[in-house]
Amino acid sequence: MTNKYNFLLLFLSFILVFTTAFAQKKSSKDYLVTITTDFGEAKLILYDQTPKHKANFIKLAQKKFYDGLLFHRIIEGFMIQGGDPTSKNATPEQSLGDGNVGYTVPAEFDPKIFHKKGVIAAARDDRPDKASSGCQFYIVQGKKFTDDMFPAAEKRSGRIIPEDQKQIYRTLGGTPHLDMNYTAYGEVISGLEMVDKIAAQSKNTKDRPQKDIRMKVSVEKMRKKKITKLYGYQF
Repeated sequence: MTNKYNFLLLFLSFILVFTTAFAQKKSSKDYLVTITTDFGEAKLILYDQTPKHKANFIKLAQKKFYDGLLFHRIIEGFMIQGGDPTSKNATPEQSLGDGNVGYTVPAEFDPKIFHKKGVIAAARDDRPDKASSGCQFYIVQGKKFTDDMFPAAEKRSGRIIPEDQKQIYRTLGGTPHLDMNYTAYGEVISGLEMVDKIAAQSKNTKDRPQKDIRMKVSVEKMRKKKITKLYGYQF
């Protein structure tokens, strides 16, 4: 009986070690996203804290869904938006922003994730559950904040901004009034200048660029250590 008990303990220990090693091996890599435009390219990482949005974006990118779509809405000092499937063959005068993929993604809010410059987040309509568009996204450009600007942003977002986040809004910039209202699910780790260049383009009265800005989106699985070495991002 004792031998059977010892064997069982040994077997369970082996399973635990194997499972832990497998989990560590599985998490040693992540997806590196590349968004390419005529204004350069940006490299992004998507957050594990927002698994539904991460999986959905990767799925669409792997299917080449975003290739050829437009950044159809740009507001300097705020954000650039794209991912509307109807933009691929849109006429110059066509109004964009209502295209979708027939489903939404449940909101995934984390108080540690906020709308600093370079964050990628999901667009949405005014539905009360704050579920995200299944395909449209925006990348934050934002602006730098001074202390007298925070009270209005906190009132709009309905949350008190932590001091460490305020410091990033002061130095890097962002759009704090969107925090905990729109799901942010990743960030640009290289190529922020692409966002600045796109945001600065001329546009019409509906914020659509006068000249079409098309995107190509690809994903590559890469070792986290390599991503850190190449781009300085710390997981």
